[in-house]
Amino acid sequence: MAELGEADEAELQRLVAAEQQKAQFTAQVHHFMELCWDKCVEKPGSRLDSRTENCLSSCVDRFIDTTLAITSWFAQIVQKGGQ
Repeated sequence: MAELGEADEAELQRLVAAEQQKAQFTAQVHHFMELCWDKCVEKPGSRLDSRTENCLSSCVDRFIDTTLAITSWFAQIVQKGGQ
């Protein structure tokens, strides 16, 4: 196996850092979904009552807004890194 050059090593470190960020983001998503479930669903059943449905809908809306904000933030970081 050939030794990595400085540019290759830097690229590998960048890729590892990006994968770590993805893993952290995924962990946060799972944690957030658990919080929403615990907050909104008092007693699981075959149907959701209107309060539970509204709570979950609001939770999903907040999740989407947060995801868009984080995605935009990451895009700005990547764009600044490329300059």
